[in-house]
Amino acid sequence: MFVPHTLETAPAGSRPLMEQTLEHLGHLPEAVARLAASPEMLGGFLQASDLFERSTLDPLAREVVVMVIAARNDCRVCLAMHTGRLRALGADAALIAALRAKTPPADERLAAVWIFTMRVLETAGEVPDHELDDFKKAGFTDRNALEVVLGIGTYTMSTLANRLVSAR
Repeated sequence: MFVPHTLETAPAGSRPLMEQTLEHLGHLPEAVARLAASPEMLGGFLQASDLFERSTLDPLAREVVVMVIAARNDCRVCLAMHTGRLRALGADAALIAALRAKTPPADERLAAVWIFTMRVLETAGEVPDHELDDFKKAGFTDRNALEVVLGIGTYTMSTLANRLVSAR
């Protein structure tokens, strides 16, 4: 069973990562405290998350990608955290409800992100050209398509690790 670590009990390699998280968020989420058992896992997720946050996808599009993975993998901690993030971004209740229910949003642009993310997962990345074109017709780019893959990898890692350590 994985226990939540403190700055005092965490492996030495996790401590700076926990301190950075504490400084950035103002608190230490239980998931981070549990993932601290592996500095490599915690560091890998935080680095990948930072890269995804710096991608050219807009914040709502990024959250759509995250919520597809969180809902698909039933990661309660991710669903809760990213529901909060969506609210902070001003997302309406209908968008949040759709994402939590594993259905495409009503907004056509965000639906294109949802559909594309699902198709990347369903095809293991072998999305047909016409479907990539549909994604691009919604205002996205080849770069954005690859950033969706980055988000899928980042949050697949997060959701699976969270479930493993029981930070659901």
